[in-house]
Amino acid sequence: MLISKDNRKQIYQYLFQEGVLVAQKDYNLPLHPEIKVRNLEVIKALQSLNSRGYVKTQFSWQYYYYTLTAEGIEYLRAYLHLPAEIVPRTFLKTAKAVGARPQSERQPREDRPRGDEYRRRGDGEKKVGAGADFKPEFVSYY
Repeated sequence: MLISKDNRKQIYQYLFQEGVLVAQKDYNLPLHPEIKVRNLEVIKALQSLNSRGYVKTQFSWQYYYYTLTAEGIEYLRAYLHLPAEIVPRTFLKTAKAVGARPQSERQPREDRPRGDEYRRRGDGEKKVGAGADFKPEFVSYY
C-alpha cells in the first residue's frame, strides 16, 4: 500500500515517542484516534514493521497491540534522525512518589516466630472423623 511520506513519518514519530501503539481492526475507520492518519495506513505501516522484526504484534478483541523492539528503536532513530539520548516513553523510569504508601505494620522477619514455634490445638492431637456422641438417623421416604 502506498502511504505518503508525511503520514508514515507521523506514524513512526508517534510509535517512537510512546513505544507502543494500539489500532482497532476497522479498515474503514476514517482516522486513527491518536494519530490523524487513516486507520488502514497505520495498520499497514505497522504490519510492514512487524514483518521486518521492528515491532511485535498482539491481536486481542479486534485490536492490534504493537510494541517496539530494540531493533525497531534503532531503525526509527535512524529514520527520524534522532540522537541516542531520546528514548521511547515505555523505556523511561518513573520516579516513585515519596510517602505514597504507608509502611507495613508487620514485625521484622527476625522478630516473628518460626514455624516450629507456632502452637497447635490444645491437646496436640488432630480430630479425625465424627465424635463418639454422633448418632446418624436415616429417614426412609418410601
